[in-house]
Amino acid sequence: MRETSGTPVRRGPLRRTLIALAAVLSLAAAGASAAQADAPPPPSGWTQVFVDDFNGAAGTGVNTSNWQYATGTGYPGGPANWGTGEIETMTSSTNNVALDGSGNLRITPRRDAAGNWTSGRIETNRTDFQPPAGGKLRVQSRIQMPNVTGAAARGYWPAFWMLGAPYRGNYQNWPSVGELDILENVQGVNTVWATMHCGTNPGGPCNETTGLGGSTACPGATCQAGFHTYGMEWDRSTSPEEIRFYVDGTNYHTVRANQVDATTWNNATNHGFFIILNVAMGGAFVDAFGGGPDGATVPGHPLVVDYVQVLQSGGGTTPPPTGNRDAYAAIQAESHDGQSGVNTETTTDSGGGQNLGSLANGDWALYRGVNFGSTAARQFNARVASGAAGGVSGLVEVRLDSRTSAPIGSFSLANTGGWQSWRTVPANISNVTGTHDVYLTFTSGQPADFVNVNWFNFGH
Repeated sequence: MRETSGTPVRRGPLRRTLIALAAVLSLAAAGASAAQADAPPPPSGWTQVFVDDFNGAAGTGVNTSNWQYATGTGYPGGPANWGTGEIETMTSSTNNVALDGSGNLRITPRRDAAGNWTSGRIETNRTDFQPPAGGKLRVQSRIQMPNVTGAAARGYWPAFWMLGAPYRGNYQNWPSVGELDILENVQGVNTVWATMHCGTNPGGPCNETTGLGGSTACPGATCQAGFHTYGMEWDRSTSPEEIRFYVDGTNYHTVRANQVDATTWNNATNHGFFIILNVAMGGAFVDAFGGGPDGATVPGHPLVVDYVQVLQSGGGTTPPPTGNRDAYAAIQAESHDGQSGVNTETTTDSGGGQNLGSLANGDWALYRGVNFGSTAARQFNARVASGAAGGVSGLVEVRLDSRTSAPIGSFSLANTGGWQSWRTVPANISNVTGTHDVYLTFTSGQPADFVNVNWFNFGH
């Protein structure tokens, strides 16, 4: 990860096949049927945690409470051309991204008279999609790929995929933070690719930039001629942990934790993910299959998306009982019950184990049921380290019961001499008794990572 190496890693060409999320058990939905259908009800034992059926008026944009548009030719401060060499400009225009009035989203690449391509890319606002401890996460979508083949399809690169939450706002830590490609296709061929990206680029334990991938033909109707359900199921109930990829309910590719070393797997999966839908034009994956787009490519063929659904099952679907953590004993930072934007890595601090890393502005971690007892706690202590560049600093804050409540205490941190140069920093807090959910939040005026955390506790 970037903190320990000190060298930002540029995202590699096969951008969408990162590690952490896995397969879709989808109901064997629809080969050739184009009929609109809302997402199926969760099967017994599963809970729906996100859905968008794209039911809205024709010509309107996506629901921005669920989705954000990624526009231009890359993230601010990130690699050019989305890190993959694609040539289109992404827009939020309904010319490129719009509902069709029949319960579908259409992402449509266009080419203007000067030969310039535009298209669309949307991402979930949420970045917390991961299975509960000991449970499963299922991410699935019913999709018809752009219905174009042969020379007319040269350059088309549709995808339904996920990126590790720590990538958002950083844009230099790929592939270590994980990428899960549930659907990728190029050149209008009757093939769906699924990939997990992880480790280092190039090469490394995950064979980057290719990643840990598999592919299959769409069953029944071709990928282009009909709707199919593409899914990933990330299973923490198995040993080793698995990420399984599906088309129409058939598992055709699986990635297991024991295929890579434990640190690589943890860095790629011990955090949430966000979901992405887009159609790129050109790029490294396309180049591997003959290149494009060119003069024969026909614009205007959309990726048609019926729904996107996220389900979870088992494990920690209910919070742990209150009072299960002692406020005055060391609480290991990696033992969080929820988070956004954090990674774990092996620590060199006394006692070993892991620490939280990649902590930057807006990141947070949740620790449920911290019991302070009846005698008020007045101090917060955290074991922290920083290798932040000069001028980069931020606040480590403690909040109770809500991420948006006012901090009860905080301290500021800048470079401590390195990402594994540890010190214990105290801060005064307002008097706290009873049992609370504790949030560690991280605030900075700069987007760069500024702190690692190994453990924390409270004192009287």
